Amino acid sequence: MRNLAQGVEGSNPTLNIIIFAIFVAITLVIVFRASRNTKTASDYYAAGRSFTGPQNGIAISGDYLSAASFLGIAGAIAVNGYDGFLYSIGFLVAWLVALLLVAELLRNTGKFTLGDVVAFRMRQRPVRAAAAVSTLAVSFFYLLAQMAGAGGLVNLLLGIKGDWGQNAVIAIVGVLMIVYVLIGGMKGTTWVQIIKAVLLILGALAMTLWVLAKFGFNFSNLLQAAVDRGGANGEALLNPGKQYGKTSTSKLDFLSLAIALVLGTAGLPHVLMRFYTVPTAKDARKSVVWAIVLIGIFYLFTLVLGYGAGALVGPQAINSAPGTTNSAAPLLALELGGPILLGFISAVAFATILAVVAGLTITASASFAHDVYANVIKRGQVDSKQAEVRVARITALVIGALAIVGGILAKNQNVAFLVALAFAVAASANLPTLLYSLFWKRFNTQGALWSMYGGLIVCIVLIVFSPAVSGGPKPMIKGVDFHWFPLENPGLVSIPVSFLLGFLGAVLSKERNEKKYAEMEVRALTGAHAEKATAH
Repeated sequence: MRNLAQGVEGSNPTLNIIIFAIFVAITLVIVFRASRNTKTASDYYAAGRSFTGPQNGIAISGDYLSAASFLGIAGAIAVNGYDGFLYSIGFLVAWLVALLLVAELLRNTGKFTLGDVVAFRMRQRPVRAAAAVSTLAVSFFYLLAQMAGAGGLVNLLLGIKGDWGQNAVIAIVGVLMIVYVLIGGMKGTTWVQIIKAVLLILGALAMTLWVLAKFGFNFSNLLQAAVDRGGANGEALLNPGKQYGKTSTSKLDFLSLAIALVLGTAGLPHVLMRFYTVPTAKDARKSVVWAIVLIGIFYLFTLVLGYGAGALVGPQAINSAPGTTNSAAPLLALELGGPILLGFISAVAFATILAVVAGLTITASASFAHDVYANVIKRGQVDSKQAEVRVARITALVIGALAIVGGILAKNQNVAFLVALAFAVAASANLPTLLYSLFWKRFNTQGALWSMYGGLIVCIVLIVFSPAVSGGPKPMIKGVDFHWFPLENPGLVSIPVSFLLGFLGAVLSKERNEKKYAEMEVRALTGAHAEKATAH
């Protein structure tokens, strides 16, 4: 199927570079134009709250439909069938938690970051510091996934040979992504996400119809072709258990993954931050409804694309390509429409990574600048409006550098699996504290700190000592084995521990602030004084 020195057989590296360059040039122009109005912290972090509900909904879907959705899930379905599709179901169902529990309440009570909400009725400095630490940790794990996807994708297209070449590609991609954030802020990033979402959904729709047309628009024929191409294990693609379910440990791993996916979205800082880019809570609610519809449609496409890649390309060719399972969608595009479709779909996938990483980077840098610099170090007395934005931009540079190093280490991992780890960290470190803050009167500073730090530490320790890092079938660090935790995803243990720690921390502390809780409850449920709370 491929020759590493030449890239994928049948692809045209020169054409791919031209399509990439055109897309990057167009989006850079948009980012530069958007950056003209980025003067205050509100402009940089929340795009001046100037986007409508539908616009923000499209941008949220652009933010959420990451490399995991397009590259990782399509590959997981192509190779593991039914078990791969479970990622799609988990990612989609998670939005119901976000819609019903956090979207509108969050928009009513916060300014720019998760720290604004959880610190509303508690001691500001320690809680904001904890929120910033957890935001940076979640963003870093999510960035790993996107950088790994970017590396695999560009290697596939350009036929980069050897580890050093692939590492250089990841570094170049990282630098390009940092430029978007430094220049455009949230407004530029949002427009890139909107454009990318439209292109991604249209591209996936075109490929879905093309695949179905090859099988007479008969989904059963497509499934049968995937089974036939799968060889001896082909039948297993249609049944649960090909990836999870062979042993009791893998069944527990699946349960852990499912909990992390369903609860993780409502704790993802870069998704939560999008709710602040709209003027009202009603628009925040509209945003989520639009996002659910678009994301749901897209995940139906991934079912056809995944089985289509299995049927037309074959699991063996996918597993032997650069980027392994992450290469399924580009290889399917090559099979269907030749080098031109491959170039277009890959540019869309590249745009996907670009937009998501820009969103992640701006969220992480905003959390550090707004929560740590402005409210912890400067105690709310920032010298000028530009100082906070300047700190955010410096932070973006540091985060980008760390993401490049992490992406190099994680370049051969399945992107959807890496994102599932980020979801586990978000659900462990952020969600319990967020829910307790919004809904439990007795919750206090100690409960928040125990929940955030405890959940984060437990989750990261379990990841470090899991088969995903060492000792597993595809570990991040090869040649060593120091794992003692049996599950690849820690959510089953770390999420309940975080809820428990938050409860214990709160009941063991005498701190109470019922007046502040009453104010937060009124704001969260009615939107009263929300505009005053969000003024900067």
